[in-house]
Amino acid sequence: MHDAPITASSDDRRPGSVWATAQAAPASQRKHRYTPESTAHPAKMLPAIAAHAIAHYTEPGDLVLDPMCGIGTTLVEALAAGRRALGVEYEPHWVQIARDNVALASENSSTHQGAVYSGDARQLLTLLPADCRGQVSLVVTSPPYGPSVHGQVITTPKKTVQKFHHRYGNTLDRANLANIGHHRLLAGFTRILTALRVLVKPGGHVVVTARPWREHSELIDLPSQVLACGRQAGLIPTERCVALLARATDTELIARGSFFQRDFIRKQREAGLPLHLIAHEDVLIFRAPST
Repeated sequence: MHDAPITASSDDRRPGSVWATAQAAPASQRKHRYTPESTAHPAKMLPAIAAHAIAHYTEPGDLVLDPMCGIGTTLVEALAAGRRALGVEYEPHWVQIARDNVALASENSSTHQGAVYSGDARQLLTLLPADCRGQVSLVVTSPPYGPSVHGQVITTPKKTVQKFHHRYGNTLDRANLANIGHHRLLAGFTRILTALRVLVKPGGHVVVTARPWREHSELIDLPSQVLACGRQAGLIPTERCVALLARATDTELIARGSFFQRDFIRKQREAGLPLHLIAHEDVLIFRAPST
């Protein structure tokens, strides 16, 4: 679905549309296509979001890149669609999971190969082969969401709830963009986007998914901040879309909020703050300059 218009604010008149990307549950979207170990990642992109972007902004055989690829969702969906795929991931554990998923995708349906490089995305131009420069048709990626991650829970025999797989890697690793303040995160992400200008071919697209989160009841408007990062990096904003995280019916949206989101909303409402479950992610689409 790519046809429902969004009314833009007075200072943001780029075209937009609604992507119905959660008609199937996340687990169903990944079933038999990703390794079981992939479930543990705390902030996975919905496969349907990556697949939608790949279908709309690339042609078969094009090169797709994700500089912060996590479990390799963008790469798997690119290979499934007959595209070539490259990824970079910082945490060694997820590098291996992404490589396993890419191998599985290659076995299942792809006529092309994918590769996952281990390292800091802020060093993209030294991590990736020089012959990639100016060859990437599409980037699909997402910055770390700060505390807004998915994770999993388990109920103990004493009826208490314990969280697990709800954090990124070693929290003491200050080189990990997920573990630093969001202002430093934005600076690092701008550096990544600047490198993408060199890698993306003229007129190619960069698609970034982001959502706001709250810290001490204050809204952190990450999508608008990412938009500013893209402009600073020299990319051209062309669209601002909505990727649904809820199932759309004829009359309503059926939220698919995680345990953490529902628990947070409940506690905030009890404290007097009338919050609602997040039902979408912002999708920011940039175009590389044509020269």
